[in-house]
Amino acid sequence: MSQEEQPQRPQEPVKYGDVFEVSGELADKPIAPEDANMMQAAETRVFGHTQKGGAAAVMQSAATANKRGGFVHPADTTDVAAERGVTVAQTDVPGARVTTEFVGGQVVGQYVEPRPVATATATAAETLGLNLQSAITIGEALEATVQTAGNKPVDQSDAAAIQAAEVRASGTNVIAPGGIAASAQSAANHNATVDREEDKIKLIDVLAGATGKLSADKAVTRQDAEGVVSAELRNNPNLSTHPGGVAASVTAAARLNQKSDM
Repeated sequence: MSQEEQPQRPQEPVKYGDVFEVSGELADKPIAPEDANMMQAAETRVFGHTQKGGAAAVMQSAATANKRGGFVHPADTTDVAAERGVTVAQTDVPGARVTTEFVGGQVVGQYVEPRPVATATATAAETLGLNLQSAITIGEALEATVQTAGNKPVDQSDAAAIQAAEVRASGTNVIAPGGIAASAQSAANHNATVDREEDKIKLIDVLAGATGKLSADKAVTRQDAEGVVSAELRNNPNLSTHPGGVAASVTAAARLNQKSDM
């Protein structure tokens, strides 16, 4: 083989930020072989196997490329992964089970496994801490988000969804100073200027005790849910809602209210 035909050695390693939507220190770290092995083990514990096209597979491919390029050694581990962990967590939400994969506390993969709504209704209510004996209010639905996505940093899509929920609860387009919508917008603005995840304001900080922070409240309807979902979608660059997030919780509450009326 001539010199011109020889494959070019990669000039840079494959980093977490190249293949996952992560930020901060983790984004600049080359994916190491032991990181991939830890994710593979975590997926196997939860699923019984590694997910096709999942985080473990992506990390394994990247780590292999990094080894071939001489950027990492077979036993290398990224310090962020070693210190903060590589984990897979599952959360039951109405009609689905959400599995989220983390490296160093940041999300690198998420899978939603649908479940029949009819058989999931009681479990969904229990998971969200909601009472099927009475209609679920918008404030209660927002508080339920704390249980399913409380550690999510507030972004513009969350702020928009919370504002839509507050507007529908109060029946007016006026945003109350110091209310949860105003707090959510301030949190989103703050988070946009912060790099470290631990310094960002989370949904739990804004939505804990939401019922008491609303000037008025009402039972969630399908129309309320549609308005909140639309607001979250419009303000998400990926045009999607967050699993277990504000829109998901309000939608679940509307569905449970509709079933309790049947």
